[in-house]
Amino acid sequence: MSSGLNTRAIHAGQEFDPTTGAVVPPIYQTSTFVQDGVGGLRGGYEYGRSGNPTRDSLQTLLGALEGGSIGTAFASGLAAEDALLRAVLRPGDHIVLGNDVYGGTHRLIARILGPWGVEVDAVEMSDKDAVRAALRPGVTKILWVETPSNPLMKITDIAALAEIGKEAGAIVVVDNTFASPALQRPLELGADVVVHSTTKYLGGHSDALGGAVITNDEEIGEKVRFHQFAAGAILAPMEAWLTVRGIKTLGVRMDRHSSNAAAVAEHFADHPRIERVYYPGLPTHPGHELAARQMSGFGGMLSLALKDGEQAARTFVESTKLFQLAESLGGVESLIGYPAEMTHASVRGTPLEVAPDIVRLSVGIEDVEDLLADLEQALPRS
Repeated sequence: MSSGLNTRAIHAGQEFDPTTGAVVPPIYQTSTFVQDGVGGLRGGYEYGRSGNPTRDSLQTLLGALEGGSIGTAFASGLAAEDALLRAVLRPGDHIVLGNDVYGGTHRLIARILGPWGVEVDAVEMSDKDAVRAALRPGVTKILWVETPSNPLMKITDIAALAEIGKEAGAIVVVDNTFASPALQRPLELGADVVVHSTTKYLGGHSDALGGAVITNDEEIGEKVRFHQFAAGAILAPMEAWLTVRGIKTLGVRMDRHSSNAAAVAEHFADHPRIERVYYPGLPTHPGHELAARQMSGFGGMLSLALKDGEQAARTFVESTKLFQLAESLGGVESLIGYPAEMTHASVRGTPLEVAPDIVRLSVGIEDVEDLLADLEQALPRS
């Protein structure tokens, strides 16, 4: 029986405990499993690195949310990306990614896989001709898409790039962290693989690191799972349980994140201290119409460019009270960050460098009037 996202978020992989009837499945906080004789595995479990029922419940849930047959949960978003990249790449292979992706993704590819022989080019993903020109048929193995992008909220046409990538023989990967499956499902739009930092909106409470790779490609999925087993970047049972708990409220949280962020964006759209608002929900955003077709909501992330430049931006992020100055995003509490020195410090001097007047907001689910008042009092006055 088919079901909606909110129903899947609560029930997929979450059958009640058959022994006690507990509505919430238990946390299997164990490193190993007793065997019924040599090779007699109970439920297929032998050791915590190869499998754990709590992690499996999350993996089933992740697949159900994204419409994928194989979901694999990792210790962090970058651990998930690393396993995927090493599963499908070999020295001499090439990656094309957007010129506005998460700095950690670029760092992983350029500084860890680069010395191994993997090449990377960053292009403007909204320019389809530029993407085609960057792809090298037979050599480019991955077309890496992040939409909305971090931190400038660029919107990429997933369906169009999926066709372009596949024509060149590339695997099309979409980082769906910012939108979450509550707002966007890339596999349904033609992507081959979805990756997440589950630390963000999926977990939603800033209390559990995690990452995920989800796909319908059995070969890719099995390679990713083998790399996880062989290298050991597994998600621990407690973090898996916390992520499942967070996902159960994903739909209602994303509704509130989106409405709050829209209110903040609209408030600052014509503000005298703000040069530009980067939010796809604004009609003035260049990707607004595409986002409206591709997504079911515009999300809780936005960025602001301050008219008075770098010093004003620094003063602003250090003056808020409800918006806490911190890395990460997607939690129930509002966060503010300075990408040039925080999330994207590692890409200074590259095409991904973020301008020093940019401030990034992860808009939480607090009362929006309080959030607006906090941002207003923090703006520097000349």
